[in-house]
Amino acid sequence: MKVIVAVTGASGTLYAEGFLKAAKEHSIETHLIITEAGTKVSKHELGGTDGLVKLADAVYDQDDLLAGIASGSHNVDAMVIVPCTMKSISAVAHGFADNLVTRAADVQLKEGRPLILVPRETPVHAIHLENMAKLAHMGAVILPAMPGFYHDPKSIQDLVDFITGKILDQLGKKNNLYRRWGSD
Repeated sequence: MKVIVAVTGASGTLYAEGFLKAAKEHSIETHLIITEAGTKVSKHELGGTDGLVKLADAVYDQDDLLAGIASGSHNVDAMVIVPCTMKSISAVAHGFADNLVTRAADVQLKEGRPLILVPRETPVHAIHLENMAKLAHMGAVILPAMPGFYHDPKSIQDLVDFITGKILDQLGKKNNLYRRWGSD
């Protein structure tokens, strides 16, 4: 399985790191794009992007609109934007493909391939909700970074694993990253 992973400027780069680690463990080939804002947030939250880059199989500049993943003829199985800013959600919802993240997401939608958006923003207002609803109607999966607590998390990593597990579930990858409801 080949998955595009985009990191945008929302807080929550731990989710991107968690997903990239899990992708390696599940033999998922990852093609990483980190936006300029994503780089700034990663520096603040993770100390930089080096760890994310080392986990990826390929890395692209946000402005490289000639990259293979910018075309529908380039075979990829899915795309995950984690974390996903409301700016990125708005751009994708309105077909504004001004960088590689939004272009690749636009391609996923036009090709009918899975697009998973992990917004990490609260609170949200009506425009945010309308944009997310618009994308959901187009077939995108909106997977907010809202971890459950029924699995009795003991650490931040447990919360990250919950969201990572949910992303893997959407990709059809079996995982044991969190205890499932009723599995006692």
